[in-house]
Amino acid sequence: MLLDATTFRSIVSGERRGIAATGWRGAFSLAELPYRAAVAWRNRQFDNGQRPAQRVEVPVISVGNLTVGGTGKTPMVEWLAKWFRGHGIRVVVISRGYGAQAGSRNDEALELEQKLPDVPHLQNPDRVAAAQTAIEEFDSELILLDDAFQHRRIHRDLNVVLIDALEPFGYGHLLPRGLLREPISALRRADVVVLTRADAVTVEVREQIQSQVQAWAGHAAWIEVAHQPVALRNHAGLEQTLDSLPGKRIAAFCGIGNPAGFRHSLASQGFDLVGLREFPDHHAFDRNDLESLGRWIQPLDVDAVICTHKDLVKIGAAKIDHRPLWALQIGMEILRGREALETQLRRLVETIQGGAPE
Repeated sequence: MLLDATTFRSIVSGERRGIAATGWRGAFSLAELPYRAAVAWRNRQFDNGQRPAQRVEVPVISVGNLTVGGTGKTPMVEWLAKWFRGHGIRVVVISRGYGAQAGSRNDEALELEQKLPDVPHLQNPDRVAAAQTAIEEFDSELILLDDAFQHRRIHRDLNVVLIDALEPFGYGHLLPRGLLREPISALRRADVVVLTRADAVTVEVREQIQSQVQAWAGHAAWIEVAHQPVALRNHAGLEQTLDSLPGKRIAAFCGIGNPAGFRHSLASQGFDLVGLREFPDHHAFDRNDLESLGRWIQPLDVDAVICTHKDLVKIGAAKIDHRPLWALQIGMEILRGREALETQLRRLVETIQGGAPE
């Protein structure tokens, strides 16, 4: 029996009760043991130098996280790329390309291409090879690695780790019993820790999360950011203001790693949300999905449909069942720690302008 993403989360979080859920948690706990051992063995190889990280000729920044699912990496990569472009630095983004169909771009790449038209984006599981391509073919002065905290084969000059305030530590367990890719102790490798969606929780919760992080990464800069909706965008690239929909009946759907974050963003705008449908992360929407969504919204009698920009770039449709389809455009705002972050970034600019990586 295969579990969908929503059911899996409800089980590992403890939200779902009953004999079946308890049985799944027991099975996941057993499977967690070999996964933990494999992660520990791999990290030891890098820690003791048996598998040394390979340096490239330009500075490298990794943006990643500890957990599976969305923590807001794409807005962070976008912010960093724009910051360096604003300082005259040639940037290339490199990602693994997870979820991409053969010979095509994945959803994050499509999204970033629209938002960063002047920044090349390479997809390659071999990030060292991709970095060499970025340097030789695009004359890159700085590499931004998207979702690469666990990809330790390439040396990085700055490790930025994102933690989602709504689901900070993967329910305290490694995969598959929880959502952690590796233990929280891995935060020792972080140079910057960013609490995303910080505005979604109280100050007390933020302080609790920061205290847990500092137990392992007291040396790291602490940043808090909010992901705020800024506009609505359709497939044709037309935008409208957020105040055009409040009061109207809305249906929404998403295929992202953290649906709770999308739900929070919708709620923050006061939309009359009458239904939210969740798909697995990186879901490849096809004709059957769009027809299914059309049948789903018919009895809801909605005025419009909203998805994430990450979903819209894959769908390529302006309407679903004759209702306009809009993507919620999200912008990132730094609430706390901007000066500490920019101090780290300026150090890299000085390194680049000095002519050689540190």
